[in-house]
Amino acid sequence: MRAVAARVTEASVTVDDEVVGAIAEPGLLVLLGVHREDTPAQAATMARKLHEARIMRDEESCATLGAPLLVVSQFTLYGDTRKGRRPSWTAAAPPEDAQPLVDAVVRELRERGARVETGRFRAAMSVHSVNDGPFTLIIEV
Repeated sequence: MRAVAARVTEASVTVDDEVVGAIAEPGLLVLLGVHREDTPAQAATMARKLHEARIMRDEESCATLGAPLLVVSQFTLYGDTRKGRRPSWTAAAPPEDAQPLVDAVVRELRERGARVETGRFRAAMSVHSVNDGPFTLIIEV
């Protein structure tokens, strides 16, 4: 499982001109990719890492600040561009396997007390963010 976590001052995701998820205060925008071999245990670990990572201002975490997270599924994080001009998507989990694991990360975050907004799985989304820093990390489990 791979996430690109960007510290933001605000972020939103829109589908068909409708805002489906938004955070209007400092938090994390999380682009989340699921590998074809990922497990529910890895989803729980990813949620913990995202919630507890000391990457907010003053080395705080979303957990200590109560900062929100906007989680957006993004299979393209497992695109392989090493050969040719067209990315290979073979490492990405198929949608029927990926969606339950994305949902598991969101559920685990919420069970930890996090405020979580989401995109819409398999939709064409427009993501808007105002990066803070910019401070962006790749987190893998």
